[in-house]
Amino acid sequence: MKIVIINYGAGNIQSIKFAIQRLGYEAVLSHDVAEIQSADKIIFPGVGEASSAMTKLRASGLDKLIPNLKQPVLGICLGMQLMCHSSEEGNTKGLGIFDVDVVKFSNEVKVPQIGWNQIANLKSGLFKDIEEKEHIYLVHSFYAPLCDETIAESEYGIKYSAALAKDNFYGTQFHPEKSSSVGEKILKNFICGM
Repeated sequence: MKIVIINYGAGNIQSIKFAIQRLGYEAVLSHDVAEIQSADKIIFPGVGEASSAMTKLRASGLDKLIPNLKQPVLGICLGMQLMCHSSEEGNTKGLGIFDVDVVKFSNEVKVPQIGWNQIANLKSGLFKDIEEKEHIYLVHSFYAPLCDETIAESEYGIKYSAALAKDNFYGTQFHPEKSSSVGEKILKNFICGM
């Protein structure tokens, strides 16, 4: 099993790598196109600001590679948002994998949302053996609204997409690597079941 974490300078990739090691697997950190293409499973992390992260992806050609990958890909946090059509953050055009536009939380809630929240309406093998209303860890100011590709939702002022899926692509707004045993189980489901 070859697991590659895409390393494009916009992710807290070490914590994801350690979470995978705790599950008994090794992950390679890489931005090399051939290495990514040869992976069995790919994790696309992201932390920071959308437009600068997209600039880094374009500079390395990864913006063309990622949407055409055929193996299972898991976008995490900003990684998931970049897989969407666009983001209000920096008026950013995304990778267009998920057909939804990322928008900012209203001023009626404290932004960013930081901390633990519940997930519900779980609709994918990604959540095998995960109970409804389990707690996951989030840090974000922008969100993907509910859409046809929503496979889990969370609520913060409004209900929004906590996870998305389309074909071989999956995305979680939350950080599975920081979501305790629930997050580890979700990562294991991605590695072993998708």
